[in-house]
Amino acid sequence: MLCFLLLVYYFPSAACSELLSRHRRSWVIESFTIEEEHPGPFPYVLGTIKFKRDNRVYFSLYGEGVDKEPKGVLSIHKELGTVYVHRPVDYEEKTVLELKFEVRNTDLSLDNTLGVTITILDINDNPPRFQRDLYEISVNEEDTEGSDVLTVWAFDRDQRGTLNSTFHYEIKSVTPNNPDTEFFIDKSGKISFQGCLDHEAAQMYTVLVEAKDHGDVVSLSSSTTVLIHVRDGNNHLPIISGQTGSRRVKEDETGTSPMRLHVTDRDSPNSPAWRARYTIQGDEQEHFKIETDPDTNDGVLTVVKPLHFEDGAQRELSVSVENELPYFSCKVKDKTSPGLWKVDTSKADATPPHSVKVIIEIEDINNPPVFREAVKEAMLEENAPTGTWVERVTAVDPDSSHARDFVYKVGHDPAAWVTVDPHTGDVTTVNTPDRESPHVVDGVYTVLLHAVDDGNPPLTGTTTLNIYVIDQNDNVPELTESSVEVCMSDRLTSTNITAFDLDDDPFGGPFTFELLGDVEGKWHLNPFHGYTASLVKGPGVYPGLHTVDLKIFDMQGEFGVYSLSVTMCDCSVTPNCGIRRDAATNAAFGAIGIIFASLFLLLFLLLMAVVISCKKQFTTLQVGDSSDETLLASNIETPGTDCKVPGGVLAVSTDKKHHDTVGRQTLHDGMQHRQVSTQDMQQHLINTNLSYLFRENQIEDMGTRNFPYKRTSGNASDATIRALLHRRLTSVRETEDDLDYQPHLYAHEGDSDNLSDLEDITITDDDSFQKALKDLGPKFNQLASICRKRQRQK
Repeated sequence: MLCFLLLVYYFPSAACSELLSRHRRSWVIESFTIEEEHPGPFPYVLGTIKFKRDNRVYFSLYGEGVDKEPKGVLSIHKELGTVYVHRPVDYEEKTVLELKFEVRNTDLSLDNTLGVTITILDINDNPPRFQRDLYEISVNEEDTEGSDVLTVWAFDRDQRGTLNSTFHYEIKSVTPNNPDTEFFIDKSGKISFQGCLDHEAAQMYTVLVEAKDHGDVVSLSSSTTVLIHVRDGNNHLPIISGQTGSRRVKEDETGTSPMRLHVTDRDSPNSPAWRARYTIQGDEQEHFKIETDPDTNDGVLTVVKPLHFEDGAQRELSVSVENELPYFSCKVKDKTSPGLWKVDTSKADATPPHSVKVIIEIEDINNPPVFREAVKEAMLEENAPTGTWVERVTAVDPDSSHARDFVYKVGHDPAAWVTVDPHTGDVTTVNTPDRESPHVVDGVYTVLLHAVDDGNPPLTGTTTLNIYVIDQNDNVPELTESSVEVCMSDRLTSTNITAFDLDDDPFGGPFTFELLGDVEGKWHLNPFHGYTASLVKGPGVYPGLHTVDLKIFDMQGEFGVYSLSVTMCDCSVTPNCGIRRDAATNAAFGAIGIIFASLFLLLFLLLMAVVISCKKQFTTLQVGDSSDETLLASNIETPGTDCKVPGGVLAVSTDKKHHDTVGRQTLHDGMQHRQVSTQDMQQHLINTNLSYLFRENQIEDMGTRNFPYKRTSGNASDATIRALLHRRLTSVRETEDDLDYQPHLYAHEGDSDNLSDLEDITITDDDSFQKALKDLGPKFNQLASICRKRQRQK
């Protein structure tokens, strides 16, 4: 039963104060009991609220359990004030209910309010619950007793601090039941063990843990399962159980495996407690290594460094084996002792690994000769005579049991300087050594020498002979350049002269320069000592090419005489000829580039002019009858294009804007009407001369060439025209001796016997025809120019 507790709160207000001053009233509350999860029947009366008042009032109830969650639990009688419970309540959902009572008058005006808190007391209706239904963990076999394995945790939803929520842990069962292992749990849920863990005895333990509360009426409980996996530890030592292989290895042979070691181990295969790790003792020179076969766990012995039979025919080794995990052992001695049991543990420090002895036989083989010194050094003077002794090399046969004969040979001699005695190893020269040879690097000449034995196959030993070549003063100073350039100037100008010497110090520079010959007032040196001298021009030197003789001495007085070519040039802009020449060269290249670009542009413009000016439509001249002046038609050559002739030459055009209406001439034979001004035509023809035409080879055959234009005053026969032309040609030939060049003969254009007839020429009585004959050359020159440049129309 629960107490029904009412806490009364008054809410002051002006209206309530007036009512209290006029009426006597008070709350009368009885005490009742209620249980969580009450079985019913419902509804049942929880209690009655009595409000002392002279007049009639109505009661109302609001808050949790009524119109707030949990809804529908409580109700009140409107007139009597009786409180009813309609359904059970759960302490775990709601521990208290906050309510408000109201009292209203018959006119529904508020008379008074009362705040009430109902506390719901708990009953033991919840067992303790574990956080998880299943726990799983792995532990090591070598873990010692008392070690924490796992902590489980449970919670009870009943009211805290009561017996209903108080519980304890208990291990109900352990599977399998190992007598040497016992698990226990403390009040905080921490699971531990005592004794020894043995993977071979139990690889996994199943532990059932229960949590039980201390309820005074009824005790509730729940359980969880804990799976404990035992990882295999190294509690069994590996033992070498056998050896296989030839146990023999050839001398100087590497990479071979002469033997395998086999082991047995009771721990879980392929686990760190099972995998073997081998160690070799007695191999101070580290000729061997041993590795673990990952599949079989065998130890594979391999030769990694050549063995020599001369150092011993056998190698005795000791090989031990252990696991990757350290060894650990646990045994239970006493279970009756208070607290943890008494156990006996041992580790690897107290238990040495298993080991065996291994003997490896070494087979003797033929070894190449070995030189006492792998690199030998010698001294040799440059230019030493042939046959000079250089050094002696010595080799021995390492096969002491059966030494072989061998001979010495030259392996690599880049300049063929030396030879070696095949029996003694004495090295002598066969050519003159030269320190300036390209095969001498930093003063050292390197030769490779061999010693070859008579084995089958023959074996060879090699040594390196480094010959330090001593320098001699066998080279004179030389000029780096045989020609220089000097600028002409009013002030002093100079150029540098540089020398070098193939010999090293003290046979080289700095040098002394000396001018030879008559150089007074022309050349002098300043400075004249060093690796570079300055050649200074004097006032008596003129532009052009000069030769200056000079002598160059090294530090030991050895000298060379040279002729230096000196070019004097005008350097009015730049102080150096080379710079000016380079600039001129660059300018020349630039100018050539501009010229080529201009030529391409000109050709392009000419092509465009021809395309624009030349037309496929031909313009013909209309020929008509005229008693005064006519143009004779020429039917010998096909009409050309109406190309415009530059340079003031009369042009034939179809553009009527350029035709003069005065002095028209016409041509017939179906040619288009053409109008030409006589005054303009004479103005063009007067600028030329027939003799000039002949000198410049501008006519091809005056006797056979027909011109499209001829000015006449009447009709003339073919014979007359030919006579006139013949007379003009004769006068030209008479003046050929006065020409300063041979006239050019143009190609013949046809057979003169097959000429077409010319039209009759009408000759008037006046002398205009004779005047026209005198001007025949320029007129024909103009007309010939037009006809030559025409394109013939098919």
